[in-house]
Amino acid sequence: MTFKLAKYFPILTWGRTYTKDTFVNDGMAAIIVTVMLIPQSLAYALLAGLPPQVGLYASILPLVAYAIFGTSRALAVGPVAVVSLMTAAAASKLALQGSPEYLAIAILLALISGVMLLVMGLFRAGFIANFLSHPVISGFITASGILIAFSQLKHILGVKATGHNLVEIIRSLLEKLPETNIPTLIIGVLATGFLFWVRKNFKPVLQKLGLSEKHAGIGARVGPVIVIVTSILAVAIFNLADQGVKIVGDIPKGLPPFAVPEFDMGLWRSLLASSLIIAIIGFVESVSVAQTLAAKRRQRIDPDQELIGLGVSNIASALSGGYPVTGGFARSAVNFDAGAETPAAGGFTAIGIALATLFLTPLLYFLPIAALAATIIVAVLSLVNIETIKQAWQYSKTDFSAMMATIFLTLTIGVEAGVMAGVAISIGMFLFRSSRPHYAIVGQVGHTEHFRNVTRHDVITNSRVLTLRIDESLYFANARYLEDAIYEHTLDNDKVEHVILMCPAVNDIDLSALESLEAINARLKSANITFHLSEVKGPVMDKLKRSHFLADLTGEVFLSQHDAIKRICINAYDHEPEYYL
Repeated sequence: MTFKLAKYFPILTWGRTYTKDTFVNDGMAAIIVTVMLIPQSLAYALLAGLPPQVGLYASILPLVAYAIFGTSRALAVGPVAVVSLMTAAAASKLALQGSPEYLAIAILLALISGVMLLVMGLFRAGFIANFLSHPVISGFITASGILIAFSQLKHILGVKATGHNLVEIIRSLLEKLPETNIPTLIIGVLATGFLFWVRKNFKPVLQKLGLSEKHAGIGARVGPVIVIVTSILAVAIFNLADQGVKIVGDIPKGLPPFAVPEFDMGLWRSLLASSLIIAIIGFVESVSVAQTLAAKRRQRIDPDQELIGLGVSNIASALSGGYPVTGGFARSAVNFDAGAETPAAGGFTAIGIALATLFLTPLLYFLPIAALAATIIVAVLSLVNIETIKQAWQYSKTDFSAMMATIFLTLTIGVEAGVMAGVAISIGMFLFRSSRPHYAIVGQVGHTEHFRNVTRHDVITNSRVLTLRIDESLYFANARYLEDAIYEHTLDNDKVEHVILMCPAVNDIDLSALESLEAINARLKSANITFHLSEVKGPVMDKLKRSHFLADLTGEVFLSQHDAIKRICINAYDHEPEYYL
């Protein structure tokens, strides 16, 4: 009974071995992550078009929920850049930013996507995320990074610019450029420049001062905190708010309100597609981070349980006035480097964020929006990976095309269009590749029992025996392609008397493919050519035995290709042919 509960409540597993030393390590990591997470949560709420306190709300209960249901020991759940952008894209279609309706939609997105993730986890449907190929995900994240960075330039300039895609944003920025607020621009440029400098140069400086590489790496991530504190002091001391510098202003004190979003069937329907996209993208990002960190400690995660953990976290976010969350790379990396040993570190971080909402929010009154925008820009530009694009170009032109199509559509049409196009492209690439499976005409390698591609190796062949090796399972999409390949190499060749279909890579044959094999057998029979199979796997053979195919087969099914050549050549020609040595 305990084992079954531990499967769905991983806290029961690591909680049994929790020690005082583990508590100290988790607590220290939580303090460091809390310091980093406060400005980050405020910034990402701004990116989502929400009041800054909503970012804090989304960083409390979700962390507690993941500590109970998650399987990663280091993953830190909360608002992230890409999901914040997708939330803004979905909510802005139905309501104006800043309105109560807009906030209600963002909360509802968290609830719906959370329910979807939870259901997928309970039904062990984590495989759905596999329909997004890596090139498409990389392309989408790269485009999102560019889009987010440009969307924040309006805050750096201190102007009101709009737009849902890169073209609209750039056009609006150019129109508003003469209205640039100089004090805001100075704050934004200095903050951005400092954050870039910190990212590249602060760690070596700290190491020269005597800190270890680990502690210097952690210290180098507090750049946003320095920017926040410095910019608040600058605005307060020099009264920059009176000079047009936009500030955060009053942030409500207190813990997030606990409430169940109202059920509106029409609104739910209109948000289903957006919620599903947010859920899948969030899961892919989170599980990638979790697997990377787990591998460093030789630990493992359960992707299906991760769906449940993220689902419950998003539901908790919705019930506490937050918006969609997922596992973020930056905060998770800090959590990992700071020595977090269990998900309890996330629970302690939640306590820290809760205390901040109770006591520290008045200190953020003079926080300039430009400083938060600088934090976002520096964070998201790390998502833009030009090297991956170059690698795709060099390795596979098909993958490169899919990546560039996703980038182009995300930038020119919008986030959701880019994701949906990416899914369509991923599925299309899979269908195209599997509909044209690789096959090879093979021959015998010298005095061995090995058979290889005639175009790649020096092999022995026999003009009367054709062996075609198929390198993929056979199903409705590629069955006709196999037919055409066999007919192309046999029907116009009067010398061929035997055809062997070599099946070492065939893991399944569906009904459509079975009908194609029957058609091949009948067509070759009419041409006086005997059809054989070799190296058929057990489960595939079991399926063939339940059909009439084996009874109608003109030839035999051989355990190995070597046996097939030996039997066919000697029996048919009564001598040791040049094909078999």
